[in-house]
Amino acid sequence: MERRTIAPRTGWQETVEEQGLIYPLTRYPDGSLRPYWDESAHYVFSLPEVEALEEVVEELHRMCLAAAEHIVTHDRFADLGITDPRIVRAVTEAWHRRAELPSVYARFDLRYDGTGPAKLLEYNADTPTSLVEAASPQWFWMEERFPGADQWNSLHERLVDAWKKQAALLPPGNPLYFAHSSDDELGEDLMTVAYLKETAEQAGLETDWISMEEIGWDRLSGRFVDNKLRFIRSLFKLYPWEWLTTDRFAGHVLDTLDNGGGTGTTLWIEPAWKMLLSNKALLAILWELYPDHPNLLPAYLDGPRDLPDTTGWVAKPLLGREGAGVTIHDAGSDPTPRADPCCYQALAPLPDFDGNRVVLGAWVVENESAGLGIRESSGLVTDEYARFLPHVIL
Repeated sequence: MERRTIAPRTGWQETVEEQGLIYPLTRYPDGSLRPYWDESAHYVFSLPEVEALEEVVEELHRMCLAAAEHIVTHDRFADLGITDPRIVRAVTEAWHRRAELPSVYARFDLRYDGTGPAKLLEYNADTPTSLVEAASPQWFWMEERFPGADQWNSLHERLVDAWKKQAALLPPGNPLYFAHSSDDELGEDLMTVAYLKETAEQAGLETDWISMEEIGWDRLSGRFVDNKLRFIRSLFKLYPWEWLTTDRFAGHVLDTLDNGGGTGTTLWIEPAWKMLLSNKALLAILWELYPDHPNLLPAYLDGPRDLPDTTGWVAKPLLGREGAGVTIHDAGSDPTPRADPCCYQALAPLPDFDGNRVVLGAWVVENESAGLGIRESSGLVTDEYARFLPHVIL
């Protein structure tokens, strides 16, 4: 794994926008705009290195599924902060009937520097973003800058295939709606949903648009409807389950949830069992089930305990996006009281490449490794100001 600088292409901003990346720039607190898509440098991997990382990703995915089974079987929902009996029942049913429920994609965040085993930082299996830039613009960048080279990237083909395979699980005769919140000011969620909608259409599915705020409730029929009063039978949402099950429509969501077998009226994608994998408590349960695994970091739910004395530790809210609420603590320091439950994980500082802190986003489509996206940040926490850099296999 190497970081190499390279001159950006002339007109790169217009190019990546045409390829689906609608926000190639990030606005900083001082009002300045700086590249989010950053092709002034790129990362280089060897093929054996990528093949080894693919094996790690698929093993971690299998371990996470085993941890989900453990949570359900041993009623560990309270460790995830899930205490509402209705939500517990919904997640449990979704897990037991997961073969009947469409489930498309997820993203591992890994700490890796090319010299030691990759370490799992977290798993976003419900609402992962940075998909578009990983699937499309970086592939076309490689074809233009390194013709004949390769990339860890089969995302587009695998997504189309996944929709084709799972089309039979969708309610017949109705479009598959794609939704995100209209509160998304950056356009990241809109961009991700638009791309996934495109892959579903390429798979032959009938689709339609709606924002989460436009979804209506028909009291007479007891069903969710679109803005033309048509029933919503299936919907892909880039909207976290922890919001969906706690906002003002939560009761209707649970009352009408199609968890497989046609038992409800609305099927949501990703399914409710993904709540088991997008919760940071998963990190502690994995460490409990697989202690000293080379691709895991020590993690606990009741405090930093005996986390390494040399590197420090990190407190992560059980739920959150883009580093929100993550705090870093010196070795031996006592935890600061917090209102929200946390997972306490050993600090594995992100590798430093020329002053840039790097995290690997390794994608899974269905149950297979499918691609890589790389983000850089200035600090130890990958936040909303991180930059996306392309990669190539040479």
